[in-house]
Amino acid sequence: MEKSSFLCHCHVLLLLLLLLLIGPFIQQAASSSNNQKKAYIVYFGEHHGEKSVEEIKERHHSYLMYVKESEEDAKSCLLYNYKHSINAFAAILTPQQASKLSELDEVVSVIESKKYRMETTRSWEFSGVEEDKPTINDLVSRANYGKDVVIGMLDSGVWPNSKSFSDKGMGPLPKSWKGICQTGPAFQSAHCNRKIIGARYYLKGYEHHFGRLNETADYRSPCDKDGHGSHTASIAGGRRVYNVSAFGGVAWGTASGGAPWARLAIYKVCWAIPNQMKALGNVCFDTDMLAAMDDAIADGVDVLSLSIGKSEPYNYTDDGIAIGALHAVKKDIVVSCSAGNYGPTPSALSNVAPWIITVGASTVDREFYSPVILGNGLKIKGLSVAPSKLERKKMYPLVYAGDIMNPHAPRNQSGLCVAGSLSHEKAKGKIVLCFRGEGISRFAGSLEVQRSGGAGMILGNVPAVGRRPHADPHFVPATAVSYEDANVILKYIKSRTNPTATIVPPVTIYGSRPAPAMANFSSRGPNPIDPHFLKPDITAPGVDILAAWSEQDSPTKLSKYLDPRIVQYNLYSGTSMSCPHVSAAAALLRAIHPTWSQAAIRSALMTTSTTNNKSGQPITDDSTPDNSPATPFSFGSGHFRPSKAADPGLVYDSNYTDYLHYLCGLKMNSIDPSFTCPPRPLHPHDLNYPSIAVPQLRDVVRIKRTVTNVGGGGKSVYFFKSEAPPGVAVSASPNILYFNRVGERKKFTITISRKVNSSSSSRRSKKGEEYSFGWFAWSDEIHYVRSPIAVST
Repeated sequence: MEKSSFLCHCHVLLLLLLLLLIGPFIQQAASSSNNQKKAYIVYFGEHHGEKSVEEIKERHHSYLMYVKESEEDAKSCLLYNYKHSINAFAAILTPQQASKLSELDEVVSVIESKKYRMETTRSWEFSGVEEDKPTINDLVSRANYGKDVVIGMLDSGVWPNSKSFSDKGMGPLPKSWKGICQTGPAFQSAHCNRKIIGARYYLKGYEHHFGRLNETADYRSPCDKDGHGSHTASIAGGRRVYNVSAFGGVAWGTASGGAPWARLAIYKVCWAIPNQMKALGNVCFDTDMLAAMDDAIADGVDVLSLSIGKSEPYNYTDDGIAIGALHAVKKDIVVSCSAGNYGPTPSALSNVAPWIITVGASTVDREFYSPVILGNGLKIKGLSVAPSKLERKKMYPLVYAGDIMNPHAPRNQSGLCVAGSLSHEKAKGKIVLCFRGEGISRFAGSLEVQRSGGAGMILGNVPAVGRRPHADPHFVPATAVSYEDANVILKYIKSRTNPTATIVPPVTIYGSRPAPAMANFSSRGPNPIDPHFLKPDITAPGVDILAAWSEQDSPTKLSKYLDPRIVQYNLYSGTSMSCPHVSAAAALLRAIHPTWSQAAIRSALMTTSTTNNKSGQPITDDSTPDNSPATPFSFGSGHFRPSKAADPGLVYDSNYTDYLHYLCGLKMNSIDPSFTCPPRPLHPHDLNYPSIAVPQLRDVVRIKRTVTNVGGGGKSVYFFKSEAPPGVAVSASPNILYFNRVGERKKFTITISRKVNSSSSSRRSKKGEEYSFGWFAWSDEIHYVRSPIAVST
């Protein structure tokens, strides 16, 4: 036998022996993987023909018995029966059992449970809603302050003891309300009143994933231990509370929700992450959220507000929020959701279904000015809400964190002031210049400066987090400066033998910079699920918003061991804050126009928004190094103007059936199996929407739209206007619309075509397409009904 043949046979024998030895372990591992139990949502679409809740439960139980070996196993694995509008159940299944159920004809989809994250004194006045002396023509007065409109809040619960949730002077509950008041630790039946008219909590999905709730970390009740839910609820529907401020005087004024007489229904679906730093926030499971949305629809809410999102997109058929929202809009409930805090990365949007109002975040015209004065007399702008304990007019020694590190501190984190990095001897009594680090809490620096005995801190921005520094309640006298200014300070330190500085205590100033501007963190388009839809839809205030807070959480959301401070009102930023602004505006519009559909309300908000700041210049983008103009991929149609939205002139209306036609065009019609798609399904870009997106324009596209006259005058004539994206031609047929009565509908076609041999300035998306932007509008010289256009060529 040849040597090579002998070696080959040896290798085969060794391989067989190895397989014999490890085969049982491989089989065991495969079996373990196959039997690993997870939470799944088994979705059937709509309820059809069920006579009672018990019958629904029995039917769901029969499906579980199809894959379970015993009655006891089927009952113990069940998490939720979705029994009102949504026909589904959530249960603990193995992947094999989930797959077996998904093969049944009557099962629309089986969705593995996913985790989501929770993504105001000045903001309403800045947005033109609230006036010091309201008149009969103001939006809040016309809407009777949102009286009897019910806003459903899906979040971390509510702190019921806040003055923002007082029911003083409010009338009896709306007769249409069918909700309940669940009680538990720190939340008694008396906490439900004429403001908080309902409260529920949902944690079965959470407890399946993490185990039983640690009740020292959160309340097993609707009570909010986190602060986030109280903040969003008070922005949307909090009562007016006078003489409110943060941290000893900044942001002083009247805290108020946009619809202060609206009713609030609380659905606690977000819970503390166990064994994690509190600053990482809460987590929300779609199994719990879908149960809450199903109950909210049956309870009788008018608006659903979800300041909840995710870092990765899911198709509509796999997205619990999208499915729940579709059932809500069938009942004409307005659903407002945050776009997410994953900007400025392109296509990192949450909640992009066209039946959801997707809200970005922008700034207001208020800043908390706390400048740095250097020993050479140079005054540098800084932002802060940290109370100052520095002696006035005294100059303190100034050092750079990278120069005073402990010997054992990692060199690759030089200057970041991470925990344990600073020398106590070299930092004591000095102001320390630190730089921000990606993925490192902004409060980490001031905690380390405090630990090392520093007198104060200057926190320098870095380009990755945008131009605008954050005003934060640090643990030492501190201020935040831009990246450029931080380098000016660093250069000064390096050029002096004994550099000095002081930090001026913060004061509230208005109009110091153009506003609104898009926040760096606000998630951007293009739409990652369907690029034929421009998302987000709109932007609203989401930076440094003062609103109610839980007295069981610190203002920094760090543990009480690190931050023992207690506040009743807190400044917070995120699309979580912008979302309830739009929810409140929707509630006011519902109060004024109770017969308007959810789509009409969305259209009114979008087409009356503005793309200019208060100075009349284009809204800028804080994520760009030169404050370049923002695009519809960050602000959608623009910054909301609720007072304008009350009289939009025309609206783009659509209903549940239209959304199903749209899903047919995407081949996602399985969301409602009872609906039969037409032979020629609707092209996705023909859904009647107040914006247009055309990916990969090759030659010519014709897009159909319909507008409904909601103007008060009846007879009116609207003329077409447009500003085409560079390199593109835009026209309408017809280009004049004649209306004889309110409620009359008119159809038109928008034609978008490429210009030959044209060069244009545009923005490159994540996938490499070149996008350019424009707009079209209909105007009768009173109303201006404007829609954005995004085109990639």
